[in-house]
Amino acid sequence: MTEQLFSIAHYADQAVLWILIGLSVVSLGIILERLFFLNSIHKDSKEVLEKIELALKENRLSEIKELAKNTNSVMGKAATYALIHIEESGEKGLEEIFNTFSITLRPKMEKFLSFLGTIGSNAPYIGLLGTVLGIMKAFHDMTHATSDAGQKVVMAGISLALVATASGLAVAIPSVMFYNYFNKKVQSIFDALNAVRELCLAYAKTIGSKK
Repeated sequence: MTEQLFSIAHYADQAVLWILIGLSVVSLGIILERLFFLNSIHKDSKEVLEKIELALKENRLSEIKELAKNTNSVMGKAATYALIHIEESGEKGLEEIFNTFSITLRPKMEKFLSFLGTIGSNAPYIGLLGTVLGIMKAFHDMTHATSDAGQKVVMAGISLALVATASGLAVAIPSVMFYNYFNKKVQSIFDALNAVRELCLAYAKTIGSKK
C-alpha cells in the first residue's frame, strides 16, 4: 500500500502543477471577462447616481424620464419598465417590479464569481498537496540513492516541491483580490438601481397626488 502511494506521488506532484496552470488560465479568463462586462455597467451606474443627485438638488423628479431614454443601459431599462408600470398602474406594485428586475439581473452580475472565489480559496490547498507529494517523492528517492547523493536528492526534490505551493498562492491571490473587487462593483451597481427605484417611487407618488 505504501509503495503504491509513493508511486502515485511520483507522478501526482506534476499533475498538481498542471491543474494549477489550468486554474490560472480559467481564473484569468474570468477576470478579463468580468472586467469588461462589469466596468461598463459600473460606469453607467456612477453617471446615473450623479444625475439622480442633481435631480434631487433641483427637485426634478421627472429626470427619471431622461434616464429611461437610455434603453441600452441597465438603469435605463429599469426606469423604462418603471415608467410603463406607473402609466398603467400607478405606484401600486412598483416595488415588486424592481424586485423582479433585480432578481433577474443578479445572476448576470454575479456570473462566474462564485467559481472565481472557489479557485481563490482552494488553490493554496491544491498547491500544498503538490508540495506534500513532492516531498514524499524526494524522501522516497533518497532511499534508493547513495549516501553521498542522498542529501542532494532530498534538497532538489523539496525545492521542486515548493514550486507547487508558490504556484497555488500565485493563482489564489489575484483570484481572491478580483473576487472582492467584483463583488464591490456588483454592490455599487445594485445601489444605483436602488436609487433609481426610490426616484421612481417618488415620481409615482407625485403623479398620483396630481390626479
